[in-house]
Amino acid sequence: MDDIRARAAAKALPLNSQHISRRATVFNRFFAAIYGGAILALFYYHVASLLKPTSLGSFFVSVSLFISDIILAFMWVNAQSFRMNPLHRREYPGNLKELLKKDSDFPALDVFICTADPYKEPPINVVNTALSVMAYDYPTCKISVYVSDDGGSAMTLFAFMEAARFAAEWLPFCRENDVVDRNPAAFFVSNKDWNTRTDKMKEMYEKMKIKVENVLKKAKVGEEFMNGEEERMILGKWTNCFAPRHHPTIIHVLLESSKNTDIAGESLPNLIYVSRQKSETSRHNFKAGALNVLLRVSATMTNAPIVLTLDCDTYSNDPQTPLRVLCYFMDPKVGSNCGYVQFPQRFRGISKNDMYGSEYMRLFIFNPIGMDGLLGPGYLGTGCFFVRRTFFGGPSALEPPELPELHPSHVVQNSIRSRQVLDLAHLVARCDYEINTKWGSKLGFRYGSLVEDYFTAYLQKSEGWKSVFCNPNRAAFYGDAPMNLLDAVNQVKRWAIGLLEVTFSKYSPITFGVRSMGLLMGISYCHNAFWAFLCIPVTVYAFLPQLALLNGASVFPRVWDPWFSVYAFLFLGAYGQDLLEFLQEGSTFQKWWNDQRIWSVRALSSYFFASIEFSLKSLGISALGFNVTSKVVDQDQSKRYDQELFEFGTSSPMFLPMATAAIVNLAGFAGGLIGIWRSGGAWEEVFVQIFLAGFTVVNCFPLYEAMAFRKDGGKLPCEITFLSLFLALLLCSFAAFFSSF
Repeated sequence: MDDIRARAAAKALPLNSQHISRRATVFNRFFAAIYGGAILALFYYHVASLLKPTSLGSFFVSVSLFISDIILAFMWVNAQSFRMNPLHRREYPGNLKELLKKDSDFPALDVFICTADPYKEPPINVVNTALSVMAYDYPTCKISVYVSDDGGSAMTLFAFMEAARFAAEWLPFCRENDVVDRNPAAFFVSNKDWNTRTDKMKEMYEKMKIKVENVLKKAKVGEEFMNGEEERMILGKWTNCFAPRHHPTIIHVLLESSKNTDIAGESLPNLIYVSRQKSETSRHNFKAGALNVLLRVSATMTNAPIVLTLDCDTYSNDPQTPLRVLCYFMDPKVGSNCGYVQFPQRFRGISKNDMYGSEYMRLFIFNPIGMDGLLGPGYLGTGCFFVRRTFFGGPSALEPPELPELHPSHVVQNSIRSRQVLDLAHLVARCDYEINTKWGSKLGFRYGSLVEDYFTAYLQKSEGWKSVFCNPNRAAFYGDAPMNLLDAVNQVKRWAIGLLEVTFSKYSPITFGVRSMGLLMGISYCHNAFWAFLCIPVTVYAFLPQLALLNGASVFPRVWDPWFSVYAFLFLGAYGQDLLEFLQEGSTFQKWWNDQRIWSVRALSSYFFASIEFSLKSLGISALGFNVTSKVVDQDQSKRYDQELFEFGTSSPMFLPMATAAIVNLAGFAGGLIGIWRSGGAWEEVFVQIFLAGFTVVNCFPLYEAMAFRKDGGKLPCEITFLSLFLALLLCSFAAFFSSF
């Protein structure tokens, strides 16, 4: 790549451009100064209240609100790092034609696709993801696709045996017809220009899909599905002793570029199935461990200088995506210390108004744009192109691996099917291989956190690497979003636990991060690392003012008090700026409203339970596990999702805090209105509490509907409703008792 960078510099070809909106930057900094002054004024008000307590109860309320506002202010300060220098980029892939005139000029690309459970992650979806990248507008002889099957399923391998045959028809079809949607499932849904060739391709795809789904239904690959002795031999490795958590390494080359061609005579990409060795007595380090095995196995077989990581459900939506990446890696001004290019996560099938906030606009769009103006965005776990060298120390300090064949500059000479290559690949995929090595600490994806993506990129930044956020008009990738509330909050809970593991380690962003990356970059990583702490202020504001309202106590300034204007400005300013950013990105008011609602839901469920689980784990009381988010949705659930009805069907303690908060706020709102009526209309003292309770009540409409009115399978389970009623009564009784002091 260095030669091509030199060629680009000599020809002065613009491969990309960047733009910083000065108007937005000036506004953000000006607003931050004013808002920061209001926060300091609020702190002054809290300190003054603490110095003049009227009772034990008022002192407790003042302390609780002060602590909550300190946490909210801390998170707000962290968020300002994303608004100080937001950077927008544009690529010019057409200019690459002057630099890359023949196939040998293109750098090789290794694609890593991770899957773990054939029932939660259907193999046909994983196949579609693989086919979409195998069909890139890129020399096929330069593409190698590695599928990591961490569930060790014969059904997944069978699906890819079928996919290898289908690829010989699908890839030339895409080239000859200029197909853009190169995920077969997406193409056949969106395509309206049917012809005989398209009908034939769809028929072939449907046959493949039916075979794969029939194997899944039978939970095994029967003799009737096998084609030839080679398939019987490889699938015969799944004996009665074979278990997902205890089995030998299986590496099977399905396609070899130098030997396998499509029906048009063109080379097919390399396609390799990898299931690393598992042992119940060994640690496997979840997804990070699987990715490190792929790094080592791919190094022994192809060792491409560029690596793309994808989740099994994240398919390519733009065949020119690798060319956009090269616009940065080949740019001498950007590429020398650019470790990776990250694309935003986007999702297909999102409900009209995104009721679960699954687009994560702030996490996947706004924050990366802001970080791109600093040292670059974090790694979002999928849709990311790495320079392989990034996994071996900093730009100026190479961390050599233990074997020369794993070195990022090693050139593989032998066929990927040769005994020498396969023996070495099996060796580095053993479950005990990493013992007494630097893998997971200095090499590869880093261990120590469930959020290996966040942690890996964070440490790479501290070593001196930068990154780029590429956000083209046409989405580069599409993935699947959770389609029920429990999966949505469980996913965020897992993230929050992983982030807490980083927060309370020696690599905490507030100390190590700020020292190694600078203040703004360090606190940008703090923003995510301290997610779970948000459960404290949200819980306090969801319960305490409302319980005080039921007891006739005022905890906020009167409407005509000058301090009321401080509260009003802080509330309206925060929500107003958030709404403005959503609208500027082309989103809608209703999506923003659902996003801010789900933010409070996550705080009362994901963050709350993440804090509990992490605390118990730290005390050695329980161990953390990794649950794969299901990608399977039944028909009734899908219908309710399209109707934007919250899915509560499963009984889970995750729903208890939010259901209890909904009941307490409804009671507080009603009690407050009754109190105003009894006092002859004296509303000034309790207006803020009435407003908070009313605001929460409006946000909780889906909960009230699920508790009392819905009869379908997605309603809130009766036991959760009754238990939340009991907890709400218990809290009200406790508050009444405590208020007497």
